Amino acid sequence: MIKFFLMVNKQGQTRLSRYYEHVEINKRATLEAEVVKNCLSRSKDQCSFIEYKDFKLVYRQYAALFVVVGINETENEMAVYELIHNFVEVLDKYFSRVSELDIMFNLDRVHIILDEMVLNGCIVEMNRNRILAPLFVLDKVAES
Repeated sequence: MIKFFLMVNKQGQTRLSRYYEHVEINKRATLEAEVVKNCLSRSKDQCSFIEYKDFKLVYRQYAALFVVVGINETENEMAVYELIHNFVEVLDKYFSRVSELDIMFNLDRVHIILDEMVLNGCIVEMNRNRILAPLFVLDKVAES
C-alpha cells in the first residue's frame, strides 16, 4: 500500500503531497524534510529504492523535480517505480511538457490526475486516456 506521494524540487520545497495514512501536520514537515534529505543526497548511480524507518521509499528524478513515494513492505517497488513514470507521462501529455510551474499553478489538476491513478493508497488505473478523460470533460465545461 502507498503511504504518501510527494513531488519536491532540488531545493527541497514540496510541490505536491498526498497522504493515504493519517500523519499529523507537524510530523508531515519533519517526515518530508527527512525523506527529501535521503533522496537528494543520493547519486544517480545509486538505487532508487531506500529502506526508511518502517517503510520503503521509491523515487525518480525528472529534471529539477523528484517524485517520492512511501510504501509499505508488501508493495512491489517496481510497480511503484512504473507508477511514478506513468504519472509524469500523463502530466506531460496533459500540460504538453510539464514543468514545476505547471504543477504549482494547476495543483488541482495534478491532484485530479493522481486521484484517478491512486485510490486510498492502491493503484487503480494506469491507462492514460482513462486518467485524462475527466480533465478533458472539465476543460470542455470551462470553455463553454
